[in-house]
Amino acid sequence: MTDRVGPSPALRRLALLPLVLLAACASGLPAGESDRPVLREGRFKPSGAFGAYLAGRLAAAENDTEAAAHFFARALAADPTSPELLTRAFHATLADGREAAPLARRILATQPTALLPTLVLAAEEARDGRFDLVEARFRALPRQGAAQLLQPLMLAWAQAGRGQWNEALATLRPFADGARFRAAFALHAGLICDLAGRMAEAERWYGGAFADGGSSLRMAEIQASFAARQGRVEEARRILAEIAASSDEVAMVQARLLGDLERRPVASAAEGMAEALLAFAAALRQQEASEFALLLLRVALLLRPDYPAAKLMLADVLEGDRRYQAAADVLSLVRQDSAYGPAARVRLSLMLDRLDRTDAAIGELEALAAADPTRAEPLARMGDILRGRSRFAEAAAAYNRAVARLGPPERRQWALYYARGIALERAKDWPRAEADFLRALELAPDQPYVLNYLGYSWVEQGRELTRAKRMIERAVELRPHDGHIVDSLGWVLFRMGDYRAAVRWLERAVELLPRDPVINDHLGDAYWAVGRRAEAQFQWRRALNLGPEPEAIPKLEAKLRDGLVLPPANVASGAAAGPAPATAAR
Repeated sequence: MTDRVGPSPALRRLALLPLVLLAACASGLPAGESDRPVLREGRFKPSGAFGAYLAGRLAAAENDTEAAAHFFARALAADPTSPELLTRAFHATLADGREAAPLARRILATQPTALLPTLVLAAEEARDGRFDLVEARFRALPRQGAAQLLQPLMLAWAQAGRGQWNEALATLRPFADGARFRAAFALHAGLICDLAGRMAEAERWYGGAFADGGSSLRMAEIQASFAARQGRVEEARRILAEIAASSDEVAMVQARLLGDLERRPVASAAEGMAEALLAFAAALRQQEASEFALLLLRVALLLRPDYPAAKLMLADVLEGDRRYQAAADVLSLVRQDSAYGPAARVRLSLMLDRLDRTDAAIGELEALAAADPTRAEPLARMGDILRGRSRFAEAAAAYNRAVARLGPPERRQWALYYARGIALERAKDWPRAEADFLRALELAPDQPYVLNYLGYSWVEQGRELTRAKRMIERAVELRPHDGHIVDSLGWVLFRMGDYRAAVRWLERAVELLPRDPVINDHLGDAYWAVGRRAEAQFQWRRALNLGPEPEAIPKLEAKLRDGLVLPPANVASGAAAGPAPATAAR
């Protein structure tokens, strides 16, 4: 059975994503999957422009930007006057990180206000300091679609690049005073004033942005940098410490940022343009518009090639497309001496594991742990990887090393004790596992995943049923749409003999997770207990067809053959307990 671990490595990895004004969402995928199959001419040889076009469409649908760029280029060479082929070739080329400016020029020759080609050429001109051309390009853009927000930001930075500070602020002021996205516009007005050396104005703009913009690592970095450069070093330390309390990975970044507070977050107008594109890409990621976000991130890296926050988000987009090797390639380009270097290496180890290069992933984390003996995070991620590979004893050993590096435990470190508890429970060391679950609850008393895991484990052992029921009921209050947690409540009711209530909750759990073999098995047991024998047989047969754990198969087959012998209800809560069965790992 798969672990019901709740905050898996993918969830804790979310801590890396608030690197920009608007945090992006990550998607979790099963460990061990590698890049999707790509189209290569050695295996697939389309003929003619139409064949290359179809191959490009298929490659694009598979998120294989390398093959898509190749085939669309072939199709365009065969039919160079096709506007559709030109646009598709440009998008695929840009998405793959190749030189897209020649195609952008061809598009702008007939579509002078096309947004993405404009951004690509403006990036090229901004790198060369030709901000007069950049300003002209952005003035010509109509404020519609995505350009409604991008155009004023990019225009203001073009004006700043020309030293027209007042004009740049005048461009942003109506938007910073408006109702929509005003924090983003106020932030960029502050960055422009900061770059111009107009610190009093910068502080006013920053104040508005920080008040309205929420909490993210990038916002904290900008705020802390400004405070430190104004001589308020303790305030800067407090700002970073508060954001670091949100996760282990952010804490790793904080340690590097503390040594780099005197550097401006944006050192040029081109970097300011990249900052705007990154924030917009993050907003698109929140709206699940990853394809457009990827294109904007590629342009941001044209403007600022050594931009770790953009590389981390780009890697996240590529991971979401199951392009693990491409994500690893991007992460390997993050400079190890940058503030985000350790976080990038942790992410790289996760990508290597997804590529079934687990030993290489462990090697990366061992090197990172050796480079900074004070940090627990690399060893914790090592434990996550080993646990995901069902190497539970090794995972517990890695978590032990991580815990040994902790100072006084903080609330955010509940996840480390919880993860070690799972590894110990799966390694059949229940006493130590239980102690870790209880310690996790001391640090985070209302953590629904810990409440559920420990409560369910007790239910499976037939002990502490009343306390387990209270804990699981609280977990359901906190996560009412989590099928595993809802199932746990139904199961504790079943074990306590309240079969009719168990049926109600287990039916709800099956609605939430219809393809989970354990939940279907549990519902079959509950149906049998209330006399609904045919429905019970159906649920057990369904569970058997849903790929249960090997040890569950003979039990299901026996129930289908012989029915169910109901256990005694209301087992005494003080009964002696041995190690939790494997089914406690939810």
